[in-house]
Amino acid sequence: MPITSAEGSADSASTAEPIMLELVDEDGRTIGTAEKLSAHVAPGRLHRAFSVFLFDDRGRLLLQRRALGKYHSPGVWSNTCCGHPYPDEPPFVAAARRTGEELGLAPSLMREAGTVRYNHPDPASGLVEQEYNHLFVGTVTAEPAPDPEEIGETAFVTPAELDALMAEGPFSAWFMTVLDAARPAVREITGDAAGW
Repeated sequence: MPITSAEGSADSASTAEPIMLELVDEDGRTIGTAEKLSAHVAPGRLHRAFSVFLFDDRGRLLLQRRALGKYHSPGVWSNTCCGHPYPDEPPFVAAARRTGEELGLAPSLMREAGTVRYNHPDPASGLVEQEYNHLFVGTVTAEPAPDPEEIGETAFVTPAELDALMAEGPFSAWFMTVLDAARPAVREITGDAAGW
């Protein structure tokens, strides 16, 4: 399992405007907006999110370890990419955009894989993921060129290597929920031989 470190340094001061996201009801209908951090403060507010799972031509899943500077779930392994669409941004567009911004690559194929709703507190930060999550699966042929402000490391893993990595250290609170929900589409993309 080759693990690649993201190189570079993050030394620019953050003066960006607040990031807004969409609040939704239990059926995924938009009911308003909220600033990103405020939506994650316990008990959390249900909001739209996305999760991406990309696989190489050998059926290995591209994982990322979140950068240590992230305010939420720093330093833990997670799926290829995840995040929140901007208000009125289609989830597919947001997923493709963030994959490019975080990993410096574009999927060679990406398709919808359903939705899942969950409520996962993060014990380390005290923040809560109350999310209506749009799932996407696909393939990638390019090597990642991660943004070090977002990603500390990447790794392509088989199911057995994923199990070993999960035994070694923490993963994001939402990881297994989104992976299990995406598995039917993952199997369609990777084939039975990959073992997902």
